[in-house]
Amino acid sequence: MAKATKKQALGRGLSALLNDNSSTKTNDAYSVGNIVELDLNIIEVNPFQPRSNFNEVALTELANSIKELGVIQPITVRKLDDNTFQLVSGERRFRASKLIGNKTVPAYIRTANDQEMLEMALVENIQRKNLDPIEIALSYERLVEEINLTQEELSTRVGKKRSTVTNYLRLLKLDPIIQTGMRDGFLSMGHGRALININHIDHQLVIYERILKEKLSVRQTEDLVKELKSPDAIKKPTKLSTPSFVKTGIPTISEFFGHKISVSVNTKGKGKISIPFHSEEDFNRIKNLLE
Repeated sequence: MAKATKKQALGRGLSALLNDNSSTKTNDAYSVGNIVELDLNIIEVNPFQPRSNFNEVALTELANSIKELGVIQPITVRKLDDNTFQLVSGERRFRASKLIGNKTVPAYIRTANDQEMLEMALVENIQRKNLDPIEIALSYERLVEEINLTQEELSTRVGKKRSTVTNYLRLLKLDPIIQTGMRDGFLSMGHGRALININHIDHQLVIYERILKEKLSVRQTEDLVKELKSPDAIKKPTKLSTPSFVKTGIPTISEFFGHKISVSVNTKGKGKISIPFHSEEDFNRIKNLLE
């Protein structure tokens, strides 16, 4: 029996420490800076949340953990009016609490305008461990464009070197097909960084297909890119010599048509004769000659 009581106490998590009931809260308790138990029904999700997909398996695992131990870290909300709040961060904890039928969740109340809401949601999103490189790059891009941050300011906000931020942003220059491959886990960021050094999209896609087909490592991809960018890799078109029978025949044919004709010949000896004309009258003259 004691064991069951202990488990029940653990399951209350932060709620046990708060030692309060949301139904008896006064407006003073909901002031900025407090951590309180909030009714889940009076909390709106963050409209600026950049993450729209939540892994159902991971969410269920979190819900089971909350069922056993309670919510260890409170969510963060901003106050909209006396009766409603809006999520700033902690949507997974919010969703998981709802999933197991909890009525309340511990929440830290703070102030934030729309721009701060977006910035905090993006930064929280970036700090997650299971984001793919393109998701991170898109979040960086939104911070730069919508919050008007420089790359230097962005690197400070997210705690990354500026070169790291730059490398992520450069990934967005890759062809969308390659970006999708990275999001689906077929390519690593190392592969993407190698491919971004290729200016032509068509060449990027050719190497992308080789990476998938031959299961190339990052090092092999880098070597392939270096080989492609090498001056020796650029094949110069072979200049074909005009056969002697064509050279000797051109003056005769040109004289016959009254124009200097041009002749092209391929490596197999096949070719075509081009006869220029300068007007409708000239065209009809040439046609009559052929008749």
